This record gives sequence, structure tokens and C-alpha cells, in this order.
Amino acid sequence: MTDPRTTVVVITHNRREELLRTLDELARLPERPPVIVTDNASTDGTADAVRGRHPRVTLLTPGRNLGAVGRNLAVRRARTPYIAFCDDDSWWEPGSLERAADLLDRHERLAAVTARILVEPGGLEDPIVAELRDSPIQGPDWLPGPALGSFLAAATVIRRDAFLDAGGFSPRLWLGGEEELLATDLATRGWWLAYVAELTAHHAPSPTRDATLRRVHGLRNTLWFCWLRRPFGPALRRTLDLARTVPHDTASLRAFGQAVAGLPWVLRERRVVPPDVEERLGALTQAQRESTARRYVG
Repeated sequence: MTDPRTTVVVITHNRREELLRTLDELARLPERPPVIVTDNASTDGTADAVRGRHPRVTLLTPGRNLGAVGRNLAVRRARTPYIAFCDDDSWWEPGSLERAADLLDRHERLAAVTARILVEPGGLEDPIVAELRDSPIQGPDWLPGPALGSFLAAATVIRRDAFLDAGGFSPRLWLGGEEELLATDLATRGWWLAYVAELTAHHAPSPTRDATLRRVHGLRNTLWFCWLRRPFGPALRRTLDLARTVPHDTASLRAFGQAVAGLPWVLRERRVVPPDVEERLGALTQAQRESTARRYVG
């Protein structure tokens, strides 16, 4: 069942044991995909462990922590038409990569498909799955599942050419909700994203996560995204709504402070989306406001 159409791309930082488990799972996939790991300057022996246990994996070591941009390096190195993103604490269900590639082969304007996510141990659906399934975005009838306004990098297979044409992940955002800006730039170029329940990714959340830092970056990046791409009115309303609804604590204050400090470059790089894309963003904003998973603000 070897399938040469998809490369798995993983970024990691100081999660040696989680990464090795993920690579073990990927090595057992019947599709036998090539795997590229970008080690974002780990200091726990990750690179040596990967070389010793998984010598067939392509290992990139940029020498500093690039965040999500580490994926860009790996995508440029890949030679397959499709890229399956994977975090160092997640992996793909056998057969899902082949099914995803079949869908991307079949639909030429489909940029990416996002899988159902099961949380391990236990195999329960991640709360975000219900929001993917009930996406408010209205898409064309040919889509293989609900249209999405964004995606989850740990559970998405994407068309390599579309990813590169849209510029990949922004180095400005580093990590935390970085998918939203890329997804919107794909939509502006006429691409569609879809949730496909027949695809499955597993996620065993790492205990070493810094939840506070993730919330700071997630909120900051949500603000930057609004200011970079949305018209003045919706961007202002979204900013005020976030200021009112997020926890009034030090993490939120840090996020707003970092966002405001970035205003000079945001204004220089601001490109407002066309009306049809803004309509989708408006629907997505309402869904995010009602979100229990609170995907974009941590």
C-alpha cells in the first residue's frame, strides 16, 4: 500500500520522547510516507535520538527555534505533491493519508483536508471536532466535507504548491493560531479547505506544554490577523469583543501589549481581503465567539 504522494512534516522542540513515539507510529503506516522533522533547536538530545532510531527520517536542524516556520523549511525540502502536517505529539491513522491524497487528486481547487482528532489515551474526540463538523462556512457542493475557514496543522494534509504560493506560515506569528492567516491567504487565492470525518489523526497532548505562553501567542496572533486582513469596522469590533471577553489577567495584558507593539509592521503589511472572503471570516468570527474549545484565543 506504499503511497508516494504525501510527505509527513513534523516540527519539534525539546520533546524527544513524544517525538520518538510519533515517529514510531508514522513508521508503521502502510503508506510508508517520507518524513521530514525540523528540530527547532532542542537541547534534550532530540536530533541524536532521531538519527539513531529513525535513520530514514530527514532531519533538519536550523540551529534556532523557528516556531511554525520550521514547517516551511520542511515543505520546501519535500518532493511530493501533498504535505501531511503532524505535531511531535500527534500521528495519523493508517489509511488516512491515502484517502486524503485521493481527495486532493479528485478536487483541483481543494487546498487542504483536516481530519477528525482523537485525544489519547482514551480515543475521545477533541472538542474542536464538533466545531469543524458544524462549520458555518458555506462552500461549493463538490467539497468532500464541511467548508472550513481555517485548519489545524496537527491534523491537515495540504497541497504543497498552494502552501508555497500563499507564502507558508508567517514568521511574524511564530506559533499559536498561525493557521488562520495562511488559510485566509489561500481563500483569497481561490482555494477551499474542508473537514473530512473519514480521516483520523491522534493527539496525545504533551505534559510539557506552556499553556500560558500558548494563550499569549494565540490571542496576540488573533489580533494581528484581524488587523492584517479584515476591514476596519470588523477588525475594530473583533478587537473590542476580545478585550471584553478574554480573561482579564496578566497573560491577556501581555498579549494585547505585544499586539500593539507590532502595529507599525502590521500597518505596513496590511492587505484587506475581498468581500467574499470577509463574509466567511464574519461567519467564522461568530462561531469563535461561541466556541467552547476557544481555539484561537487559547
